[in-house]
Amino acid sequence: MGQRARLGLALHLGLALCLAALWAGGLAAADEEGNQDESLESKTLSAEDQVKDHSTGTRVVAGQIFLESGKTDSQSEDEENFHSQEEEKEISLDELNSLEMSNLLNKDLEEAEIQSPVLTAIGGTADGEPCHFPFLFLEKEYAECTADGREDGRLWCATTYDYKKDQKWGFCETEEQSNKRRQMQEAEDVYQTGMKILNESSKKAQKKEAYQYLLKAADMNHTKAMEKVSYALLFGDYLKQNIQSSKELFEKLTEEGSPKGQMALGFLYASGLGVNSSQAKALVYYTFGALGGNLIAHMILGYRYWAGIGVLQSCESALTHYRLVANHVASDISLTGGTVVQRIRLADEVENPGMASGMLEEDLIQYYQFLAEKGDVQAQVGLGQLHLHGGRGVEQNHQRAFEYFNQAANAGNSHAMAFLGKMYSEGSDVVPQSNETALQYFKKAADMGNPVGQSGLGMAYLYGRGVPVNYELALKYFQKAAEQGWVDGQLQLGSMYYNGIGVKRDYKQALKYFNLASQGGHILAFYNLAQMHATGTGVMRSCHTAVELFKNVCERGRWSERLMTAYNSYKDGDSNSAVVQYLLLAEQGYEVAQSNAAFILDQKASIVGENETYPRALLHWNRAASQGYTVARIKLGDYHFYGFGTDVDYETAFIHYRLASEQQHSAQAMFNLGYMHEKGLGIKQDIHLAKRFYDMAAEASPDAQVPVFLALCKLGVIYSLQYVREINIREVFSHIDMDQLLGPEWDLYLMTIIALLLGTIIAYRQRQHQAIPRAAGLRPAVPQQEPPPEHQPPQ
Repeated sequence: MGQRARLGLALHLGLALCLAALWAGGLAAADEEGNQDESLESKTLSAEDQVKDHSTGTRVVAGQIFLESGKTDSQSEDEENFHSQEEEKEISLDELNSLEMSNLLNKDLEEAEIQSPVLTAIGGTADGEPCHFPFLFLEKEYAECTADGREDGRLWCATTYDYKKDQKWGFCETEEQSNKRRQMQEAEDVYQTGMKILNESSKKAQKKEAYQYLLKAADMNHTKAMEKVSYALLFGDYLKQNIQSSKELFEKLTEEGSPKGQMALGFLYASGLGVNSSQAKALVYYTFGALGGNLIAHMILGYRYWAGIGVLQSCESALTHYRLVANHVASDISLTGGTVVQRIRLADEVENPGMASGMLEEDLIQYYQFLAEKGDVQAQVGLGQLHLHGGRGVEQNHQRAFEYFNQAANAGNSHAMAFLGKMYSEGSDVVPQSNETALQYFKKAADMGNPVGQSGLGMAYLYGRGVPVNYELALKYFQKAAEQGWVDGQLQLGSMYYNGIGVKRDYKQALKYFNLASQGGHILAFYNLAQMHATGTGVMRSCHTAVELFKNVCERGRWSERLMTAYNSYKDGDSNSAVVQYLLLAEQGYEVAQSNAAFILDQKASIVGENETYPRALLHWNRAASQGYTVARIKLGDYHFYGFGTDVDYETAFIHYRLASEQQHSAQAMFNLGYMHEKGLGIKQDIHLAKRFYDMAAEASPDAQVPVFLALCKLGVIYSLQYVREINIREVFSHIDMDQLLGPEWDLYLMTIIALLLGTIIAYRQRQHQAIPRAAGLRPAVPQQEPPPEHQPPQ
């Protein structure tokens, strides 16, 4: 035991010496940056003054902070108590070392907490003397440096209590520091003005004005302004798109250690925009951005480890990154569910123009508004939900949602009452948070059997919102809501079984209700299922399943709103802005963004070189295909078949078509396989297999029936010609016995038939010659005058 104590004490002293050395090094470096002519003693307070004025061990000279060493009595007592406990308890060597390290760190933290900076006056009438806080100036006490009384705004302090009496003062900062501080304060004011306009306005002109303020602040090296401006230049948001300028700003932000700048610079290197593509540099910048806490960087790294892009594939590493992001997304989910994001695939929209994209036309929205104004309750509830969550071409607007729900609730609609309860329970700028009001609406809706109201009432009893906590009633109302298929009820019921609240803990029941809620698309249901699969709680642990579920949660974060921004940019004809936005979302692992970026690049986007469009499109089609998108898989086959962005490779094309056929049952892929079998491209020619794939394509899709019919007709002709080539006609006729087939007088029958045919043809020809002159003799005379226009025969 004595040996352990000596070893622990040695470790303790070693760490203390290291900290002292680091402190001494920092002190020396700081002194060199300060006034080198002044002695160390002139800058240091006595121990008595430290206790009297500040009870601190730190001091500031010309803005540099120094940490003094030393221990308090309480800290010494803590150390003695620790060593006495160490001698009394038998613990392992590892435990001893960790305890001593923890104790030492805790004491250092306590020292830092009780110490406050001591300022030393610079210039003035008391150069080098410590500032005195508080000090009296113009009948007012100041506990910190002030600019009062000075027109230049430079901070100063008094070195005695009464400035008027002693006139002892000095500056708290150098002139250079003062100018820099005032410049940064001016930049902050400009930035706040721009952000206020940006957040409070919805008009494009006002947002452009806001970015002019942000540009000015960015020119003054305001970090947050530079971040906003650099992304605006990258995407073309309210500023003209300029990749080169955005790159320069990102490089400047990266030098300052901005995680947003690091992540964006990684994106430029990954996509080759404004720089030569380098996946190695991209990975470095993404890693630094993630270490700085940037969630998008974490999400990108999660996808890269999951798909093995630029790194070795690692499910566990992907799980770590995705789980961290999912925790933030899940904590941001409100009771109302948050904004709904519409995912639209450009390829599907072009291939099937009649297919509904999920967006509501402006005329249809106006029609519903007209119905709502006329008192149509269903229209009021529908518009209320659209404005509450946003999406489908309608912007989120809580004020309008509240008005529509209010109208429908006054008409007695239970659904509107329940949603008003949710709005009051959640609270917003429009609707003040009120548990009592929410409870009233929930009760009214629940009494009418509405599942949303029942779920809301269950939440009130579960968390004691406006009523005492009652788990039995909460369980009862959640069960009622779940029985009617309401996802919130299913989710909360699963949570109660998972945590054993009001019921016996039952992971199987929790899993059942989480699965039901996930089928309804509830984000938190996906999150809870991911946690269960990640930890193996109630199910066999599955890293792959957990990553896919966490990825689903991450893709519902607020950054997904850029999907609609990119789509609107594309619809407005700004393909360059759209493709850059889709490329960033594609880096985050959004399959719809990968396919849309590839689709725009396929159309020769001008933002990249003409020779680079197909290779880049091929890359993103490949990533989208690996996530199960059928059209992307067929596109891969097309690119290899025609040699777009790669060499012509019929065998690889055949593999992609076969995967699309077998995994997604694509009629297009089946038709292409039939054609390749027919022509013998990448596979041995086989007309029978070609016909089989053509038939399968016709069965898989009604749209394929016409092209399949034409292909089969062509195949029939080819098959007949091939059959004729393969047989010997002379041999066929030599084996035919006409006497046995038609009788002994078959030649007479044949001659009779030929004679009859010739007679018929001759008689027909004679009748034609006789009819022509007779018709000419009976022809009436043509009048010289033309009839009036109304009697002219139609042409």
